[in-house]
Amino acid sequence: MVQTVENVNNAVNGFVWGLPMLILLVGTGILMTALTKLFQVTHFKHWVKNTIGGIFKDKHVTAHTGKEDTQISQFQSLCTALAATIGTGNIAGVAAAIVAGGPGAIFWMWIVAFFGMMTNFSENVLGIYYRRRNERNEWCGGAMYYLKDGLGAKKGCKQIGAILAVLFSVFCVLASFGIGNMSQINSIAVNMNSAFGVPFVASGLFLMIIAGLVIVGGLKRIAAVTERLVPFMAVIYLVGALIVFFANINQVGAVFTSIIKGAFGLKAVGGGIVGSGIAYALQWGMKRGVFSNEAGLGSSVMVHSSSNVREPVIQGMWGIFEVFADTIIVCTLTAFAVLSSGLVDLETGTVLSDQVSTALVAEAFSTIFGKAGSAFIAIAILFFAFSTVLGWSQYGSKGFEYLFGTKAIKFYQVVFVVFIFVGATMDLSLAWDLSDTFNGMMAIPNLIGVIALSGTVMKITQNYVDRKIKGKDVKPMLSAMEDIQELHEKEIAS
Repeated sequence: MVQTVENVNNAVNGFVWGLPMLILLVGTGILMTALTKLFQVTHFKHWVKNTIGGIFKDKHVTAHTGKEDTQISQFQSLCTALAATIGTGNIAGVAAAIVAGGPGAIFWMWIVAFFGMMTNFSENVLGIYYRRRNERNEWCGGAMYYLKDGLGAKKGCKQIGAILAVLFSVFCVLASFGIGNMSQINSIAVNMNSAFGVPFVASGLFLMIIAGLVIVGGLKRIAAVTERLVPFMAVIYLVGALIVFFANINQVGAVFTSIIKGAFGLKAVGGGIVGSGIAYALQWGMKRGVFSNEAGLGSSVMVHSSSNVREPVIQGMWGIFEVFADTIIVCTLTAFAVLSSGLVDLETGTVLSDQVSTALVAEAFSTIFGKAGSAFIAIAILFFAFSTVLGWSQYGSKGFEYLFGTKAIKFYQVVFVVFIFVGATMDLSLAWDLSDTFNGMMAIPNLIGVIALSGTVMKITQNYVDRKIKGKDVKPMLSAMEDIQELHEKEIAS
């Protein structure tokens, strides 16, 4: 029976992460880049100033909302989203891409991330524009809402919009238990056992208790933890990676030459696509969390929509920064650590080590730090994977809320926490496969929604550029609900 399930799942995975998904994911990014007139490039200075620059200059970016206010700050929404995206894929995923496709894989990872910035931007714009309040006065936004209220508002699309919204929510909940919970926890338990000898049961109990204290407290508590944990874990890992970088700085030219030269070989193209999260030939690499930045899945928009920002484009710019930080910065430093370590022949792209995935990165760090390198990567996996669990708990709860209502969230949270212990103590090969399938299937309804509403994103973006950058006096496009209400009031008055 298990073998039958595996065979069916492999067939589904082949479809979900095959050529159709490649075209859908990359094509959506290219489309949104074109419609927004290369926003990530033409307005580079503007989005940097209003995201990472705003953390240091604009108090509204990091200002916490009141105790009774259910919103979170822009910075908290970013950290919660990054908590879910910066995970094992930034370590194991990059190594898998290099093993599968050679150094040239990294070039294609950059290319897909470049277009993924505008996919993530578009998701966040739509998330803010179509969000609504629930009975607790919390913001609820995400693919399910812009599918139902955005796509569903188009002529003849009401039913398909509602169906796609339900499908997205179902896939989201199922994926949250796999890729967002058990798989991450299992990675932590395995690494802590191999590096420090910690029993699997002990890891499971500890992580279940700590996560339970955070998750059951809801979004405000998750955001409060992630805004401290994410910068800390990112800085610690980046410092370690930069030490490796400067220790091997004489290899910079050779590494980047190898990346560019290898990028256009057949094997490099296949591996590179896997390394950015779009399966083309080597779907196993993507199934192990290589889709590091999640652009196109419609996951992080559920947290971004809870931000206290009113301008959809402002939160969209945080989506650009999210992909930039996750892939262009973190994944690139991981790649350099591996490629400059001597474990890869930069001329042929051949991996000279028998290690794969996380172990390959640990071996690369060990060339500089000695035995402490493996311990460093184990601790990095602990922080990265645990933060992913926190972020995905919020994604799953939003999908569950859409399906069963606000009062059902506590039930989901309790079950989610229990599965943390399960993840630490069982073999998850089949769970990995099943969860990755649902993870990929989330992208299908989400991208249909983004493409169908691409004109809306273009109008909102142009409206923002006209008002905030060109200084024109035009009416802002901030909320679909407000626009519908205003239109209704005008109809009544007339």
